[in-house]
Amino acid sequence: MLEKLFKLSDHNTTVRTEVLAGLTTFLTMSYIIFVNPEILSSTGVDRNAVFVATCIAAALGSAVMAMVANWPIGMAPGMGLNAFFAFTVVAAMGFTWQQALGAVFISGCIFLLLTVTGIRSWLVAGIPKSLRSAIAAGIGLFLAFIALKNSGIIVANPATFVGLGHLGSTGTLLAILGFFVIAALDALKVRGSILIGILVVTILSMILGVSEFKGVFSAPPSLAPTFLQLDITGALHTGLLQVILVFVLVEVFDATGTLIGVSKRAGLIEEGKPNNLGRALFADSTAIVAGSLLGTSSTTAYVESASGVQAGGRTGLTALTIAVLFLAALFIAPLAASVPGYATAPALLYVAGLMMHELVDIEWSDVTESTPAALTALMIPFTYSIANGLAFGFISYVVLKTFTGRVSVIHPATWLVAILFVVRFALFPA
Repeated sequence: MLEKLFKLSDHNTTVRTEVLAGLTTFLTMSYIIFVNPEILSSTGVDRNAVFVATCIAAALGSAVMAMVANWPIGMAPGMGLNAFFAFTVVAAMGFTWQQALGAVFISGCIFLLLTVTGIRSWLVAGIPKSLRSAIAAGIGLFLAFIALKNSGIIVANPATFVGLGHLGSTGTLLAILGFFVIAALDALKVRGSILIGILVVTILSMILGVSEFKGVFSAPPSLAPTFLQLDITGALHTGLLQVILVFVLVEVFDATGTLIGVSKRAGLIEEGKPNNLGRALFADSTAIVAGSLLGTSSTTAYVESASGVQAGGRTGLTALTIAVLFLAALFIAPLAASVPGYATAPALLYVAGLMMHELVDIEWSDVTESTPAALTALMIPFTYSIANGLAFGFISYVVLKTFTGRVSVIHPATWLVAILFVVRFALFPA
């Protein structure tokens, strides 16, 4: 049956190899079941329900990827987009988490439409490579700022806006230790380094008495507090239109780039040969809609899937294994609730560092490329908004190319996005 479903022999792989590859990918991305509830619960949403929504959304997305595209790629709520959801849309802009979920749902529907019609490929091809890299790096800086704040390493300062916190506090010291544990283990190629780092800090915090151990296993908590709680009508509020635009843009760049990058490494995309990229894009799009109905921020393809590919994963059986493991994770809700914020902060900070690698792909020798890219990356954390970073990047790119007589290199997609952001600032300058 597995041979018929996943064509294992055609991909020169075995059931054992695929299952081990799935386990490898799960270990590298399972930190999201601890981090996502921590981030989204800051909006007032029930933490246990978010935990369940995270596991189910990841399982559902990975299963769809397995059965529709037959690709070894894991899906789960994406880092960066969950921070945008919680800290920008809800905390900074003042919308409810229900309205934010509605925005995710609408963006997912738009994303699905863009995929089916082929516009998604047009958008990706049209956005400058430097800006795409800067968006990823800027989100990394944003995550780093949040992580440093949550761990107490940086604090508010009335004179300088931000300053160094008290490094002698227990939580801060544990967060620093957790970061070095994760970095060292990853450097030693230890699978699941991020998850191990989170668990080490959690266990130490319990031993030191600064957090409460709530158990390991239990029946899954109720999904009711978040299931179908999205406010689609409220999401159509004019102030949320820019939010929907940002969700769509980040989803387009992040997910598409991940799918293409990982699938190339697996040898699933070869020049001149048919491939399942279209099906993978479709699976990725439907997962966003499903996640919003369950009660979590945008679901996306995980770059950590490259670890499973490295372990030999070549088919959807790898993704199906990931799905099964996420369902099994539903039964460790007490452990997830026991994880303190300073245990997930080092994971955020380390992921942020990995995302900063994108800066090397910016064309620094060309000022009309590097300046918009730098503005994008800097304005995301400094304005506490991915939307503002994208706006400054796209608008400055169009302006600089125009002023230097290089209008012809500006793709219509870039013009479209820049104009939309200009209209947004004209209507809502604050």
